[in-house]
Amino acid sequence: MNGPMKLGVPLVAALTIAACNAGGSSSVPGTTSQVSSLSHAHTMVPDWQAKGLAQPACPQVVGKPTCLALIQSKSGISPTVAGWAPIDFQTRYNLPSSTNGKGQIVAIVDAYDNPNVASDLAAYRSNFGLGTANFTKYNQNGQTSGYPSGSTGWGVEIDLDVEMVSAVCPNCTIYLIEANGADSNDLDTAEVEAVKLGAHIISNSWICYDSNSCVDASDFDTSGVLYLAASGDAGYNNNGNPESLATVVSVGGTVMSKSGSTYNEIVWNGAGGGCSDNGTGTGVAKPAWQHDPSCTYRTDADIAAVAWQAAEYDTYGYSGWFTVGGTSVASPLNAGIFGLAGNASSLNAGEKFWKLRPRHRHHDLHAITSGNDGSCGGSYLCMAGTGQYKTYAGPIGWGTANGIKAY
Repeated sequence: MNGPMKLGVPLVAALTIAACNAGGSSSVPGTTSQVSSLSHAHTMVPDWQAKGLAQPACPQVVGKPTCLALIQSKSGISPTVAGWAPIDFQTRYNLPSSTNGKGQIVAIVDAYDNPNVASDLAAYRSNFGLGTANFTKYNQNGQTSGYPSGSTGWGVEIDLDVEMVSAVCPNCTIYLIEANGADSNDLDTAEVEAVKLGAHIISNSWICYDSNSCVDASDFDTSGVLYLAASGDAGYNNNGNPESLATVVSVGGTVMSKSGSTYNEIVWNGAGGGCSDNGTGTGVAKPAWQHDPSCTYRTDADIAAVAWQAAEYDTYGYSGWFTVGGTSVASPLNAGIFGLAGNASSLNAGEKFWKLRPRHRHHDLHAITSGNDGSCGGSYLCMAGTGQYKTYAGPIGWGTANGIKAY
């Protein structure tokens, strides 16, 4: 698909747009009818869509994998850098980016090919003084040739993911595994291949909305490997997979601001979060390490990071710098932070965040106390700062990093 497609109906509640096609042509290969199973979905339209603040890089289709990158730039692509830079993430999150991360392999799993990803990543890192990347691109079978056909939509996602890992963990080794297409079987195959290639951490910036059967849960459950996934861009009660799996760290999103030298974050209105059953009574079983009171199923998210106005460099279908948003930003940022911490092999999904003692939460995470991702009667499942369950809130989990001790 050449460029972003703007949705003309409420996201998720009435999706009628076909999935990204493999070849990057401007035609849409088919359409899907409205999915009646989404009649329960929350009707609020996220601000990014309602106010025309962004366009999805990939078309959205219920029950099928879609990338979550949102293109924000209204004035087109620019040769001038705009948006949050690595120094902003590193400073806000108090990260040892210049010293840590060596030997840690962070894998990115996406669909289709971005033939310019290596040169785009090199340009991004050069611009911000991050040094030369230790980067390898593979197809879904673990080969460094025979890549799938290209897609400029997924190409935005691919560039974003590898650049965000680099932004916080420039010393990390980055593997990109490109699935043959935006199909659950291909993406699951790529997920398994990432493990075979030796990844310690795997980040997924794609989602299947409202589908419990879109991914094979066993492909996201390997001892010694930490899986992360973006919580989605459709707000409260619009969860999906793989982020809702209990074996995956679900990553929500924030909006960051800066006054002088001081940063602040609030909930990003589009961040997915809440009870994984989406109000249907059928969801992912609650893991033993979750004890929040208002959800009998797996509660999303676990942790968060910036999900709005990140700088990206992309020359595949575009011509340089633009700003992007979505929990697509937050998942690879957190993957890089786990790389800095260096102990991903000992972690069990998001369990550590849920078991942190109060003093550790206070010192090692930024509590997010303002904002919501929908209307839920004032519950912590969609609203920050309620105090109903400690410092937890659905769209941002337990907050954002303040150093690496919580990771």
